[in-house]
Amino acid sequence: MHIHILGICGTFMGGVALLARAAGHRVSGCDANVYPPMSTQLTEQGIELIEGYDAEQVGLGADVFVVGNAISRGNPLLEAVLERGLRYVSGPQWLAENVLQGRWVLAVAGTHGKTTTTSMLAWMLEYAGLQPGFLVGGVPANFGVSARLGETPFFVIEADEYDTAFCDKRSKFVHYRPRTLILNNLEFDHADIFPDLAAIETQFHHLVRTVPANGRILVPSPSEALERVLTRGCWSELERFGENAMWTVNDIGSVALDGRPLGKLDAGLPGRHNLDNALAALAAARHVGIPPDVGIEAMQGFRGVRRRMELRGHVAGVAVYDDFAHHPTAIELTVAGLRGREPEGRILAVLEPRSNTMKLGVMKSRLADSLAGADRVFCYANGLDWDVAEALSPLGGRARIETDVDALVGAVVNTAEPGDHVLVMSNGGFGGVHDKLLRALAAREG
Repeated sequence: MHIHILGICGTFMGGVALLARAAGHRVSGCDANVYPPMSTQLTEQGIELIEGYDAEQVGLGADVFVVGNAISRGNPLLEAVLERGLRYVSGPQWLAENVLQGRWVLAVAGTHGKTTTTSMLAWMLEYAGLQPGFLVGGVPANFGVSARLGETPFFVIEADEYDTAFCDKRSKFVHYRPRTLILNNLEFDHADIFPDLAAIETQFHHLVRTVPANGRILVPSPSEALERVLTRGCWSELERFGENAMWTVNDIGSVALDGRPLGKLDAGLPGRHNLDNALAALAAARHVGIPPDVGIEAMQGFRGVRRRMELRGHVAGVAVYDDFAHHPTAIELTVAGLRGREPEGRILAVLEPRSNTMKLGVMKSRLADSLAGADRVFCYANGLDWDVAEALSPLGGRARIETDVDALVGAVVNTAEPGDHVLVMSNGGFGGVHDKLLRALAAREG
């Protein structure tokens, strides 16, 4: 079967492409403004990429068009598919019907930490010899790809609450029907499609409804939002992790189950939040029969995830990191995690408020506090309709706003000193700012 994917370079749709190719289908796809690592990953796997969405692509003779949720009515290719009555389906539905059906699905949902926790869990299953399939919204370094079909019934998936497609406004994760479900946390996000936190809680309630009675849900303690979700109904086994819970981990990684010490957990990434992510993965792995000591041992070899505190280079004594953080909570945790691992040297935070929620300015009142742990802040404000300078004014002279990427790079490089840590945070390509920083630092040194 020939599958043509609209929006193929998104992290989820790129993973669907890899799974379809592994299942023996011919796969092609199109997108706009593509950037690594997904574009590189697809090309390496021999998947044909077409730039743009011209209507002539209906002539490729695809048996089905798989439509990503970034594709809206008015898209010329989508309109051509609809006008000709061609077969189309959303990415999550295609995945559910062609990959997940009949498998033991382990899903990781929540506002923060989904990619990292999913990667940790997939690696624990791999280390234990279970050879799972997986689909992650990033590229785990232990695997080198964001998705794999797998050779056993087990499939680990990052379960996103964003909507499914132009024709299906339910959250993606309602299609996955997990047997093991991690609910990592829950905050307001995606202000472009959800009016408030209560609306997101309703989607999480729908997800909980799909878990069978012999399934298991892992929930952090405390979490007021998730408790409200569970109060609306829970029909599955429930285990809690966190403060005063069944599963606990302290700040140095010592894990206990029902108060019984199990060993010391190495998250492989800085920050208390990553210890909690690893703890959740450990609890979920136990549900498929992996003893906690094996999960703890697996984490000693966990190599992290692309774009999650990824060291992109070290030039002229300055380290440049890439991180996906874009929500104020994630930004604060990321800065704190780097500070905890690197107490010496300044942190120069470089931020692109690119998510739809940030573009709308919904979180602007929290932005300054989230960056307070950085020594200097450089914010790229191009295309924003709200006053970034006003939002960051509590930081005083520590904050600088630029509307040009090259000017931003120049400001960072002029400020950076040996021993500094440049922490770039964006959920997009950010104009190739990481490589530009490294080249500019090298030129300054030379």
